[in-house]
Parts: sequence; C-alpha cells; structure tokens
Amino acid sequence: MSFAGVSVVDSAKHCTCDTSAVYAGADSGYHLLMVRDYSRTKVQLPTGESATTGLFTVGEYDWYIEYYPNGENPNCRDFVSLYVTRHTLYDCEGEEDVEAKFSFSLVDQLEKHKPVYIHGTNKTCTFSSSAPSWGSDRFVRRDALERSAHLKGDCLTIRCDIMVVCKDHKIEDAAGTVPDINQHFGHLLQNKVGADVTFEVGGETFAAHRCVLAARSKVFMAQLFGPMKEGATTSSVIQIKDMEAKVFRALLSFIYTDSLPAMEKDSMEEDEMSEVMDEGREEAAEFEMWLQWLEDLFVAADRYDLQLLKLICEKQLSEHISVSSVTSTLALAEKHHCCGLKEACLKFIQVQSPSCLQTVMATSGWDHIAVTYPWVVKEFIAKLASNQRK
Repeated sequence: MSFAGVSVVDSAKHCTCDTSAVYAGADSGYHLLMVRDYSRTKVQLPTGESATTGLFTVGEYDWYIEYYPNGENPNCRDFVSLYVTRHTLYDCEGEEDVEAKFSFSLVDQLEKHKPVYIHGTNKTCTFSSSAPSWGSDRFVRRDALERSAHLKGDCLTIRCDIMVVCKDHKIEDAAGTVPDINQHFGHLLQNKVGADVTFEVGGETFAAHRCVLAARSKVFMAQLFGPMKEGATTSSVIQIKDMEAKVFRALLSFIYTDSLPAMEKDSMEEDEMSEVMDEGREEAAEFEMWLQWLEDLFVAADRYDLQLLKLICEKQLSEHISVSSVTSTLALAEKHHCCGLKEACLKFIQVQSPSCLQTVMATSGWDHIAVTYPWVVKEFIAKLASNQRK
C-alpha cells in the first residue's frame, strides 16, 4: 500500500494538496485528508456543499476526495459525508471505466486492523463517466465525532484507501473477475448449495452449513457437534426464540462474510411512512429502528460468542449514545458484561448539563438501572464525586 500524498482543508475556500510522495504506478494507495479548524468548515459549508482535495494518483489514475461536513444531502445532514471521485477529462471521449475498491477511516482506527473500523465497500465499484463518484454519505455522526477523541484541537485526519482492480485480459476472458474469500462464502450462504442445517427464527427459515457455523462460533460448535448436539438436532429444524428474523439474517451474514451488513428496511414502504410523519420525524424513526436493531445484534453476538461482531456493535453503540438512549444502552452493557460500552455511557452522562442529567434520571430506564443494577448508580456517584474533587 503506497502513500499518495496529503491534503489539508482549513476553510471552505482553502485546500492544499501535497503529492510529492505519490507512486503513480502502484495499484493500491492511500491519501490523507487533514481537516484543520473543523468548526469553521462546518459553519462555512452547509448541507450539500463540500471541500475538495487536490488530485492524487493511485493505479495510474487521478482521484480527489469530497468532504461534506454537514452531509451531502438533507437526509444525512447530521453526518459527515465523504466521496472519492475519479478525475476525468470531460472533452476526452472513450475513456475506459475503472474498477476499484475504496474505504474511509479515521487514522487512529486503522491501528486495530479490523473491518469494523473501515467505512467503505467490500465490493468492486465501477468509476465511469456517468458514475465517477462513490462514497459514504453517513461516514460518522457529527455529534459522535465531536464527543470522540478523534477530534483533537478542532482537527481530524481521514484516510482514504483505494485499490484499483487490475485486469489481466487473458485471465478475465478465461475466468472473469475473481472474487475474494468473503464473496465466495457470501455466495455460499445465498445459493444454499450443500446446506445441511435449517433454523426457524421469527417465522422464517434459514438454511446454513454446520461446518461454517461451528468454525466461527464456539456456541454453534457445541450445539451442532458437541455436548448440546443431541438436544439441538433431534428435530430437522432448529428453532431460535427471542430473536427477530432480520437480526438472525445479519448474524448469519457476518458469520459468512466477516462484515456488518446494512439494516433491512421494515415492511412499511417509504411512501406509507411519509404519509404519517414529516421528513425529520421519519429520519428520527429510522435512526431509532437502526439503534434497536444494533442492540439486538449486540445481544445475538454475545449469545453466540462472536466477539468481533460484539466489538463492532459496541463501537457503533458507543458512538451513537444520546440522552434518550443512554439508559437502555447502559443497562444492555451491564447485562452483557461490556465494560467499554458501560464506561462510554457513564462518561456521556457525566458531561451532560444539569437539565439533561435531570431528564436522564427522570426516565423509567434510570429507575430500571437503580433497581436492577444499584452498583452502577454507586459507581456513577463515585465518578461525579471524583470530578468535583478535581
């Protein structure tokens, strides 16, 4: 992976790009986007307007990044949006399409080397004259970013990785584009070839492969091949209770592909939803559904001992804590022994204003914590007392 320069954004109208370290012949490379004076860019660039980096080269093609501090469109105005664009010569006809994979990440997240910390796509995208840009319209929520340690001194650094898919035409003609192992296993789940176990969840049935499940989860190993085998497999269909079908489908998808899928939309069509609520309420409702789905997936990951999936959900939940959700998230963290998520919730409550703190403590969720986990309340009081002494 070669280094493809640095761009610095310090206002809506000022962006510099240092491309002195570009390796033009490399098929993969990364470019760093440094945002200085983040607060000013947020004020100067309303929703739909972006700051654009200078050109950098990866795979012998020129690229640039578009940074939208207030979202690329009104539907994502609470998020930072990022897009990578292949630079083309508009008066040049017949330019070939470029196939590439890309990802965006905050630089300190890359140290963990886990797929969860990357916002991008696992599939190959075609950058063409009609579709030159691909990206993430919801890279990170602004409020989560502004609470996080990633924004230091009103600055942040974003890394964009690009891998151009090189095509040997002889190989392509003979065999086509070769997918990676995650794609192979994803196709295996979809086409059900060789499936030898069936689950019934929420009124739906799912076909899967015992060896794949057992290799990924100690719980499935015990259930399908170990001491739990006899009781779990006397029936031709294994029933899983207390879980929604869309959560189990996401769980299976992760087991086979090692990546978190997008949440399925509920059966209510968008037109129907728009009839009963305005745009703002619709967006809030979708976010609440996503948050509930994420919490349920967190519980499922803990149930089947999928530690990476649990870590993915923990990170997402930690970045989306709000006054309305903090008590339910705190209870979830305590019930499933997730110290990192619990600490994030307690820190969030600590920094709230007195009025927000009163709102949190007036909820039934806080009453539930006080009754079910009284030691958590004691820990929180001790933290507040420690802060006052400082």
